[in-house]
Formats: sequence, structure tokens, C-alpha cells
Amino acid sequence: MLENDNIFQHASREFYFAINRKIMMKLDKFDREILRVMQKDATVSMAELSQKVGLSHTPCWRRVKRMEADGIILQKVTLLNSKKLNLGVSVFIYVTLKNHDGESLNDFEKAVQSIDEIVECHTTSGEKDYLLKVIVESIEEYEHLLKSKLTHLPLVDHLSSTFALKQVKNTTELPIKQQ
Repeated sequence: MLENDNIFQHASREFYFAINRKIMMKLDKFDREILRVMQKDATVSMAELSQKVGLSHTPCWRRVKRMEADGIILQKVTLLNSKKLNLGVSVFIYVTLKNHDGESLNDFEKAVQSIDEIVECHTTSGEKDYLLKVIVESIEEYEHLLKSKLTHLPLVDHLSSTFALKQVKNTTELPIKQQ
């Protein structure tokens, strides 16, 4: 049964990448420029966006709507200054689980969704299973979070925390190539 699961996961991954390659191939220079402009400022008006990318209003609007429908544009958000909100402590946590079956991984991933301080969760290759990014007000708040929630996540075997001393680069802009 496990071998069949691996085959299914591999096939699903290949299908996912094939779909993504197909979507990326449909993006022309105007689409890419729209994405570059919108990544810098999601509040840009359609008139201003049209002017910046060199299209008239309606074709530009249609392209944005198509990229939203295709799942390329996921959402428009407001970025906040964490330090001004007294959320200046960033912690990266490597997580190792006791079990690695599908149900265990799903249980862990579901539980992570309910902890607001966890702002990112990535599966990783190598010895560790996950990398979490946590943002809190203080080291004391992190210690409380660690003791009250993180150590109680399903099937956690080991947690290894690293505190960021300084943020050197932080961007949400993806590197969209010219083509």
C-alpha cells in the first residue's frame, strides 16, 4: 500500500508541475510586467497599471482577471511593519516528527494552521521535517508559546529554535523573469 501511495504522490507532483509549466508558458511580457507592478503596489489603479504596462484599460483588466482565475494572483494584502506593532522577535524552528506516515504529517500540518504566531511552515528535505517561522513580541512570549503550544503539536519528537538577530532582506516580490 505504501508503494502505491508513493506512486500516487509522485504522479500528483508531476501533474502539479505540468499544470504550473503550462500556466507559466501562457504568460507573455505584458502579463509578467503586470505581475511585477502589482507585486510592488497592489493598490495601483487599473488606469495606472494599464499605463505602466503599455496596454489599454480593458485588455489589462482582462489579463488581471484571467491571472486571478488561474490562481497566479492569489490575493491582495497590506504589509505591516512588525517592529512598530511590537512583534520584533523572529524565530525559526526546525521540527522533527516521531512518525512520517501521511496521517501524522496531515495532523501536524492541520495543527500548525491554528497557531497565529506561526507565520510560515515549510516541509524540508534532510534530517528535519519542517521549518517554522514564528513572530512574537519577546523571548519570554516565545518561551510561553513553546511550552504551551509548540511542544504539544502532534507527534513532535524534537524542536530546534534559532532566533534572528537582524533581518537583512525581506520581500514578498517573486523574481519574475522577462522571458
